Amino acid sequence: MTGITLLIVTLLVAIAFGLVWQRRQGRVRTTSESDSPVTDERRRLLEAAGAAASADSATVLHFSADWCGPCAAVRRVVGQVVNDLSEEPHPPAEVELDIDEYPALARELGVLSLPTTFILDSDLRERFRVSGVPAAADLRAALEPLSRPPASNS
Repeated sequence: MTGITLLIVTLLVAIAFGLVWQRRQGRVRTTSESDSPVTDERRRLLEAAGAAASADSATVLHFSADWCGPCAAVRRVVGQVVNDLSEEPHPPAEVELDIDEYPALARELGVLSLPTTFILDSDLRERFRVSGVPAAADLRAALEPLSRPPASNS
């Protein structure tokens, strides 16, 4: 009887974990500045990977791999959104990195699964993070404020 009870409890915990994990997939989550400070090491790794700080442009950084099936969907979504915002005053840049080529940066950013996408502001601070395939509308909503100059109070 104890074995069956333990099995049922284990299954219920696994199902609950799976549901929570699935709910988080593809959601654009805001990152607080205190959760991801831009250390000298992080900046060095980002710049070595091609994500350069810019005076006015956000960067969409996504990790992928040849063996990752959903990464192709992220590539399409990110490409579409970046293209849609190309006429904005400060269009975002896109950087795709193979996790096998940049393992130190993946560790530094806490990449636990693929695909993982980051939205970095013009100072390379992590503003948003997505595990899984984001919806184009959610990604666009996160990027639009970073692609437009702040409203002036004239």
